[in-house]
Amino acid sequence: MATHTGMRKNIIERILPFAASLSLLFLLGIAITLVGASLPVFNTVSVKDFIFGTEWRPTWEPPILGIWPLIVASFMVTAGAIIIALPLGLASAVYIAELANPAVKEILKPVMEILAGIPSVVFGFFGIVFVAPIVQRIFHLDTGLTGFTAAIILGLMAIPTISSISEDAISAIPKDMRNASYALGANKWETIIMTVIPGAKSGIFTAIILGVSRALGETMTVLMVAGGAARVPVSLLQPMRPLTATIAGEMGETVVGSPHYHALFAMGLFLFLINIAFNIIAEYLQKGKRQW
Repeated sequence: MATHTGMRKNIIERILPFAASLSLLFLLGIAITLVGASLPVFNTVSVKDFIFGTEWRPTWEPPILGIWPLIVASFMVTAGAIIIALPLGLASAVYIAELANPAVKEILKPVMEILAGIPSVVFGFFGIVFVAPIVQRIFHLDTGLTGFTAAIILGLMAIPTISSISEDAISAIPKDMRNASYALGANKWETIIMTVIPGAKSGIFTAIILGVSRALGETMTVLMVAGGAARVPVSLLQPMRPLTATIAGEMGETVVGSPHYHALFAMGLFLFLINIAFNIIAEYLQKGKRQW
């Protein structure tokens, strides 16, 4: 029996490093593909003009390949989504973990997981049919397909991710910490705010990271409801076109090997680098908080 257990342990110890190495290999392959397909565009436009250029007209001759309007749109929509999703997701996590009775918790937890699994195109249809007309009427706009509409839908999509991971982190806090807080005279809300949430901050921070990544990398929803205007937005109430929507909407119509084609890959590389930079910063902040 001991020999059989030892053999199984040895097999697992060999498989796990292989799986981890395979993940790194895939990541390296993605990076090499993006870099190789992106570099030719810089024979047509400089890096500075590509990133900070204010016009995106890839079908002109010569093409104008400035992605600054698309970058601004991506970050505006993502920021709007997180402003919506973070308080609602964290509040729902606290309610499910700390306040809801077991019967309610057994209902809400699966509902959150179901929401996380709904295809983004379904959220897009919901945004077009339900949210966009409301936004149009409330703000008296020519169209309800705006960055604000996209932010609302992306916020709804990010709530289950933030809520589920935050709830797991809050539930993992030992009961002894809560009992110690009560013993010192704190009430339930004081315990939640001053003891439970700070104790779960690492998991909550991870939830925020994943929520931001979900919003920044979402494609179909923003393609359907953001409006598709490739100009520098000054307000979320304007139609706009984020980077992901541009890639998804134009890749199928470009000539392979053209500057437009390589520019779309360069957008993907930009998103890839932004995501890596964001995760590095987030990991650094997490380590710093653990040291504090």
